[in-house]
Amino acid sequence: MAISNNRLVSFDDGHVTFRWKDYKHPAAPKTMTLEADEFIRRFLLHVLPDGFKHIRSYGLLANRHRTAKLATCRRLLGVVAPTDQIPDPMQDYRDRYQRLTGKSLRDCPVCGKGHMVCIETFLPGALPRAPPPAHHVH
Repeated sequence: MAISNNRLVSFDDGHVTFRWKDYKHPAAPKTMTLEADEFIRRFLLHVLPDGFKHIRSYGLLANRHRTAKLATCRRLLGVVAPTDQIPDPMQDYRDRYQRLTGKSLRDCPVCGKGHMVCIETFLPGALPRAPPPAHHVH
């Protein structure tokens, strides 16, 4: 249910007044009045089709046990928890990927032995140029 009937205060002249919780100031009762179409729009944002569940209430990431369940998942997968450190912006994304996964993005995806080398980079919006002409020795 998106809103219980006891939170509805009134419906007058095309406006709906209802009670709501202000979690920053929980002791102070609050009411809000909206035009009926805006109230219905906001109400329908909270209505799920049959068979759907509120994901914040279920599963591994449900708020109540999230920390403990994520710790269990990490333990079972043998993964360490990420640190709260901000990644070094100067570190290449390929280096970060290798540090996090142990796999290199520089290795050839076909044979796994050769290494890909950057020959040229392009500025955003620039078209790549054709390769230089081959010089023939006569």
